[in-house]
Amino acid sequence: MLVYHKNESIFDFYKLENELGRGSFAVVHSGVNKETGERVAVKIFDKQSLDEDDEVSLQSEVDILSQLDHPNAVKLIEIFDEPNHIYLVLELLAGGELFDRIVEKESYSEKEASDTIRPIVDAIAYCHSLGIVHRDLKPENLLYESEDENSMIKITDFGLARFVLNELATTACGTPNYVAPEIIQG
Repeated sequence: MLVYHKNESIFDFYKLENELGRGSFAVVHSGVNKETGERVAVKIFDKQSLDEDDEVSLQSEVDILSQLDHPNAVKLIEIFDEPNHIYLVLELLAGGELFDRIVEKESYSEKEASDTIRPIVDAIAYCHSLGIVHRDLKPENLLYESEDENSMIKITDFGLARFVLNELATTACGTPNYVAPEIIQG
C-alpha cells in the first residue's frame, strides 16, 4: 500500500546513500529504511527547479506509478512531499541495465532474447490494459533486480508515461536513438 507523507522528513525514515543516477528532473540515490533495513531507491525532485509543465509531468508519473502492480514494473513504495523537495521511494533494482548486459554479452540466442523480452512485453500489455503508455522504452530503462544472471527484469522511468484512453497518442517524445522512424518522419 502506497504511503504519502506531507511535510514529514524522509530523513526520519530513511538514510540516503550514494547517487545511482541523474536525469533531467531528478537525482536517484540508494537508501535504507531505518526501521526495517530494506534497501530502496529514492528519486529526488527539487521543487524550485520544476516549472509548471514539469510539475504536471511529475504528478502524472506519481499517478501512473501508484496504479502499477506488476512483477515486471518498478514499484512505488512511499512519497515524501516536503517544502523544497519531493521524494519518491521506489524498490531498488541493483542488477544494472539491460543495455549493459547486451554490451557485455555481445549476442543473444533467439531463446535468450525471447526469455529476456517476454516479461517486458507482459508488463507493457498490463500497462496498456490500464491505458498507460510508457513512451520511452529502451534498454537503459529496463533494470534487473540483482546481478544474478536469472534476475527479474523490470520497466523503470515512467517520467514520460501518460494515460491514454480511447484516443491516439500524438506527441513525439522519447530518446532520439530509439524513436521509431515514422515518428521522426512525422
